[in-house]
Amino acid sequence: MKLNELQPAPGSKQSGRRLGRGIGSGLGKTSGKGHKGQNARSGGGVRPGFEGGQTPLFRRLPKRGFKNRNKKVYTEVTLSMLDKVEAGTEVTAESLKELGIIKKLNDGIAILGNGELSKKLNIKASRVTKNAQAKIEAAGGKVEVI
Repeated sequence: MKLNELQPAPGSKQSGRRLGRGIGSGLGKTSGKGHKGQNARSGGGVRPGFEGGQTPLFRRLPKRGFKNRNKKVYTEVTLSMLDKVEAGTEVTAESLKELGIIKKLNDGIAILGNGELSKKLNIKASRVTKNAQAKIEAAGGKVEVI
């Protein structure tokens, strides 16, 4: 197979509707827009959520709860995930991202104590649970909270 032989899968490509191409097409004259009115005009129609002047639903519903603008979101990493890293490695958020263990850094990483750790690792994380810290130190590793 060559680049000039590539084709889309059969049936995956459909040609668009050709509007305003005569009465025989079924989409001539007004091109499916009917006669006059807001929706027949160019740029016509109403914005999303508009209910004809009635107070829209998003304004009728009460506001609930509290959104903390300073909330920190940590990427959670379990000990079973860390067991895939080579022994003696220094584990940071950046190194985990490079290894493909985590996808997003967010505001740092939090080490959780789920699973078992059989390797000696030096871990630098934003948060570490007591259970995880005990298991890491039992395996001969070190934990540094940054």
